[in-house]
Amino acid sequence: MKKLSIKLGAIFFLCILGLESFMFFFLHNALVESRIQEELNALQARGNSHRTILENHFTPETIAHVALMETESTTDVVVTGTDLQILGSSSANGQLSNNLMLPLKEIPREGVIIENDWETEPFISTVSSLENEGETIGYVFMYQDTETVHSLIKRLNQHFLLAGFLTVALTLFIIALLSKAITKPLINMKDATFQISQGNYSISLPETGKDELGDLAKSIESLAHDLTFLTQERNDFLASISHELRTPITYIKGYTEIVLKRDLSEEERRNYLTIILEETNRLHDLIKQLFDLAKMDQNSFLIEKTEVNMKEILEKVEIKLAPAFKEKRMTLEISCLTDSFLMADPVRIEQIFLNLLDNSIKYSSQGGITSVTVEQRKGQLFVTIRDTGNGIPEEDLPYIFNRFYRVDKSRTRLLGGAGLGLSIVKELVNKHDGTITVKSKIQEGTEFQMVFKGAWSDENNFTSGR
Repeated sequence: MKKLSIKLGAIFFLCILGLESFMFFFLHNALVESRIQEELNALQARGNSHRTILENHFTPETIAHVALMETESTTDVVVTGTDLQILGSSSANGQLSNNLMLPLKEIPREGVIIENDWETEPFISTVSSLENEGETIGYVFMYQDTETVHSLIKRLNQHFLLAGFLTVALTLFIIALLSKAITKPLINMKDATFQISQGNYSISLPETGKDELGDLAKSIESLAHDLTFLTQERNDFLASISHELRTPITYIKGYTEIVLKRDLSEEERRNYLTIILEETNRLHDLIKQLFDLAKMDQNSFLIEKTEVNMKEILEKVEIKLAPAFKEKRMTLEISCLTDSFLMADPVRIEQIFLNLLDNSIKYSSQGGITSVTVEQRKGQLFVTIRDTGNGIPEEDLPYIFNRFYRVDKSRTRLLGGAGLGLSIVKELVNKHDGTITVKSKIQEGTEFQMVFKGAWSDENNFTSGR
């Protein structure tokens, strides 16, 4: 019994068989008891009918007439006096005279049952009293052979056996269909998970309805889709990191060989060494970014939150980036509450601003404007960074936070980016329980908005700086 369908079928069958057996047993006993009671009631009613006739005409002729009527039926009657002397009988069976007894000293007018043990006794019997002007003048005993009762119960048992056989057969058939219907989707899912384990993620499962099995099938398909995406992302990541590492290493190796093997002038040597230093710094930054991302993935990236004054953070960022904005003749506008506070890691918050504003410088034309707006709404801090740069194509917006993703690969490489800055920004925002969204239009600019929870301010004065 290794198959799930057989196990389920066996469990269902045993449970249903037990329930049906209990119900059949209860119903059988109830029907037998009801039928026996009906026979006793009919026997007692027949005795009461004879009693009525005999009370009106208690003569030897009437007694003989009553006995004669019972000779052609399945029941027998015995009429006695008060001393139980037989006055008339429909049967010559001596056993009837041996069963003449009164269960009570005074027999009620409606009569009583003398014997109801149909299983072991040869007869079931009742007795009714004969009265004349309030005095008992005799008794009417009624008997019925229990063989007729046994015959009746036998037929009832046969009907129950037939019904039970048909019920069991129908139950087995239904359970077989149900087990197959239930286990077929599970077998399909098992095959699908085996395919996934073999590296085949292009699976499709049939619709099974809006139940738990349907939810499980959708979850497996979603898992396969996610694994496909992760596999592709891993392959792209390995290809990208290989390329990103190869480029600076190639430059460093090539120019180092030139410096070592050729007789160069001091100016040429300085130029080559400058290139080597730039590529070394690029390699250093790339490795640092990769190391940060790896720690974020492993949840070992430490965020040391403290009370941060956003105005002070933005002032530091403005000072650091002022030469770069000035060199490109760009304008940086900052609008922030004088005292706007947030529980955050000041170093990481500064890193977020530096990365986003550095992108704004790289992808904006000379004379462009970049604005940073910080607002508070119902305990949340809304940070909006908007520029008038080149913009991002709509089809690229869903992927710009992916690692190594570039909108314009050739141009980005010339600008020195590795496609990790926005990935790090998103991870840092998430680490601060915040969200980041982006909107952009080609040749109109790009807008990043971050929302952080748990902000507060000591003053409501709004200042702006340029």
